[in-house]
Amino acid sequence: MNKIYHLSTCGTCKKILEEIKAKDRGFILQDIKKEKITPEQLEEMHALAGSYEALFSRRSQQYRPMGLHEKELSEKDYRDLILQEYSFLKRPVAVLGNRIYIGAEVKNA
Repeated sequence: MNKIYHLSTCGTCKKILEEIKAKDRGFILQDIKKEKITPEQLEEMHALAGSYEALFSRRSQQYRPMGLHEKELSEKDYRDLILQEYSFLKRPVAVLGNRIYIGAEVKNA
């Protein structure tokens, strides 16, 4: 299964989805604001990424207001925060078979 977790209001996500022609290539697209990430989906991403921290976005507008920049977060904290607030998932996340691509950076797992 080839799936991309994205945010429809995110300019970077839109650009990437257009560049790779995600719809034309049959990717399943999940807008994480409209359809929350399930614990099972996050577990699948974690298994491929190797850590919850790799999936966590410190660019979320919630990061500083919640004082998270002043705390040392554990893997459980990262997991719980991603499930609690969709904006904490670094996006887009593309799962292609047994490979994962996280965010817009070229270097990925």
